[in-house]
Amino acid sequence: MRVVVTGALGHIGSRLIRELPAALPGVEIVMIDNLATERYASLFDLPAHGRYQFVEADVLTADLARLFAGADAVVHLAALTNWARTDLHQQMERVNVAGTERVARACIEAGAPLLFPSTTSVYGVAGVVTEACDAPDLRPQSEYAEWKLHSERTLRSMSEHDGLRMLIFRMGTIFGPSIGMRFHTAVNRFCWQAVLGQPMTVWRTAIDQLRPYLDLSDAVRAMIFVLRHQLFDSRVYNVVTLNTTVAEVVQVISAVVPTAQIAYVDSPLMNTLSYYVEGRRFERAGFEFTGSLDRGVRDTVAMLTAAGSHLLRELAADRDEGRLR
Repeated sequence: MRVVVTGALGHIGSRLIRELPAALPGVEIVMIDNLATERYASLFDLPAHGRYQFVEADVLTADLARLFAGADAVVHLAALTNWARTDLHQQMERVNVAGTERVARACIEAGAPLLFPSTTSVYGVAGVVTEACDAPDLRPQSEYAEWKLHSERTLRSMSEHDGLRMLIFRMGTIFGPSIGMRFHTAVNRFCWQAVLGQPMTVWRTAIDQLRPYLDLSDAVRAMIFVLRHQLFDSRVYNVVTLNTTVAEVVQVISAVVPTAQIAYVDSPLMNTLSYYVEGRRFERAGFEFTGSLDRGVRDTVAMLTAAGSHLLRELAADRDEGRLR
């Protein structure tokens, strides 16, 4: 099997490329990344038994049909996701919309099926939501989610009219460690702040709202499940480990890092909904969610503590001597 992974060095991709060789023995993994985020470390210490090819390329400009030739599947993880970087919004739209369309058209030309990760933030109503919700209930909660929903519709049209084989994951907010992990989403950011002795910054209005979260281990296992079973049925699947509140997330982190503190922020939220995302459709397809918020937090804290022990000692010394402002 030949699998192409775009954005292969990012938070999800760096974990996926490490687990694919054991999950799918003999798999050939083509890793495409433009190195814009300079996650070079994601290429270090890859499993010795893996068959890897790395291509430094941008999905907006690369000859994707050539890169996808002979692929049994394409996992499209190349995206810009840090919504807080308002200076990048135009580039984010190009990557997330035009980039996805280029990837899909190259898949059609190469005859390769596509796995596309979208987001549960496309839902915009309170209460329980499923993949079968009515169109008026799809009210993206940010421009990023709007771009993802736009791409979903583009892929569905290509599936219906152009023969694209594909599958869409609506994924909860990722948590859990990887070599190329990022820290601008809730759980990972809170872990970072707690380990570094910084207050966990929590919007007060969000503390008791339900949100969908996805353990990175479940995310990677879900992608491997699709690849193993060739489940490219043009359907949408919610991929969510659990639905929980920020208060419960903070409670779990505080149990792992007893010194953790909270700083409440009174800025208004972009989204004030409390909603529960159901993932039974994917479970009925045969997948079992086994992730755990507690384990994900503990693994993240352990990685940060081990990797940053020297840094933490320096920070503590600087704080004691009054050099930190």
